[in-house]
Amino acid sequence: MLSNEFASAAALLRDAERVVALTGAGISAESGVPTFRGEHGLWRQFRAEDLATPDAFARDPKLVWEWYDWRRGIIAGVSPNPGHATLAAWEKRFPGFELITQNVDGLHARAGSTRLAELHGNIWKVRCTKDETVSEDHFVPLKTIPPRCPQCGALLRPHIVWFGESLEPDVLDRAFSLSGACDVMLVIGTSALVHPAASLPYRAAASGAKIIEINPTTTPLTAEADIALQGKAGEILPAIDRLLRKESP
Repeated sequence: MLSNEFASAAALLRDAERVVALTGAGISAESGVPTFRGEHGLWRQFRAEDLATPDAFARDPKLVWEWYDWRRGIIAGVSPNPGHATLAAWEKRFPGFELITQNVDGLHARAGSTRLAELHGNIWKVRCTKDETVSEDHFVPLKTIPPRCPQCGALLRPHIVWFGESLEPDVLDRAFSLSGACDVMLVIGTSALVHPAASLPYRAAASGAKIIEINPTTTPLTAEADIALQGKAGEILPAIDRLLRKESP
């Protein structure tokens, strides 16, 4: 039965011109990236919800940056998995392929994805609190905590969308535009609970797209998906890719 579902997913993708993938924490968890939230996401005595806020940064930027420095150290020690690699390869297979991610770990870019909309920012980017200039910073550990802008000396902050902040309008508009124009949307490793990302598959479906969900567990989207494949993205995506390669002329 599962092999038939894989074949059905491959058939939908083979006939599609515009494919969009939406990824969440699940695909990165397969690489060993913790979620950093909830009971098992505690750092010292703090939760992510207590640190990833503008108020926390205003009170104690050093503490917030110590937490991000710790997170960056963990992420630096993991690698993209076969799920990330398959999505990167599909940029070449599907001319209209686009990737939207809720993840901030940068693993998609490390795997080779370039057509990428990062809804919640990127932990390897910093933003000047004075002029909003964004730049990359891959030092692990950071040279100075808290880091300062080399141009003006103002504090740098992680280029992350914190609790209580809105997503960047340009990024969000692009995500909704891509969702409304695709033929197939893959929804991978996301709980389908966090908005506005959770709205994107429904936008795609309303515009006529087929929805393929890949997740180890059921979600609120599962019953609405055209195909729901239960399991690890790092196993399912390569399996679908093998079918596509087998069917290629």
